[in-house]
Amino acid sequence: MTQRTAAFFDLDKTIIATSSAAAFSRPFIAGGLINRRSVLRSAYAHFLYMIGGADEDQTERMRAYLSDLVTGWDVPQVSAIVNETLHTYIDPYVYAEAVSLIAEHHAAGRDVVVVSASGSELVEPIATALGADHSIASRMQVVDDRYTGEIEFYNYGEHKADAIRQLAAEQSYDLSRSYAYSDSITDAPMLAVVGFGYAVNPDKALRRLADDEGWGVLAFERPISLWSQLTTPRSTITATVVLALVTGAVLWGLWSRRRRHRS
Repeated sequence: MTQRTAAFFDLDKTIIATSSAAAFSRPFIAGGLINRRSVLRSAYAHFLYMIGGADEDQTERMRAYLSDLVTGWDVPQVSAIVNETLHTYIDPYVYAEAVSLIAEHHAAGRDVVVVSASGSELVEPIATALGADHSIASRMQVVDDRYTGEIEFYNYGEHKADAIRQLAAEQSYDLSRSYAYSDSITDAPMLAVVGFGYAVNPDKALRRLADDEGWGVLAFERPISLWSQLTTPRSTITATVVLALVTGAVLWGLWSRRRRHRS
């Protein structure tokens, strides 16, 4: 019996044309959750992210800082802020090339999996809107409607590859005939775990590695409105954005357990 195959896509700068880092700085300041010094630090992290200049040590230090920053934040307050300002402060875009590639993989009979260091409650509705079959994301701990600052599962680096292997075992994917796409050197383990790895708009380090490993290199250049692609009403995407980092940067995100608002 022939095993199934899959295509694994990183999210930021692979499916989405940019990062959502620091997008909520202004409303969070207004809500008293952060101050301007915090904004400057997150903006610096965003800058490193966009130029691909943060190494793993820098990423870990910023992750720890931001994890500490959100400790004790009230989930309903954060949810209200994000819900009220989502349309104003986040206008993400997806690459048309990524949307087309997802359709091509489905037409070839492959499952599509979105793999991101962002939180599951942000990743899942985006993955659903794009027609993905599964998503793999980070999980942050919430106790009594407050963020503890603990990350239950950080879907980053080698952890992404481990999670892909686990999903492949559960879904009977043949990874040697499967595909993966990412823009960052930190996702090298993810690209290496499949038979066909592709660097999308790669940073310099990833481009060099792609040449060494024989991975494909793709250029995605045509962003289109993400919201125009959503099949799930925006009202169901509650203010539950998780804090995580990708490629040495900040990916703002915060979880909410108020899942009843989704039903």
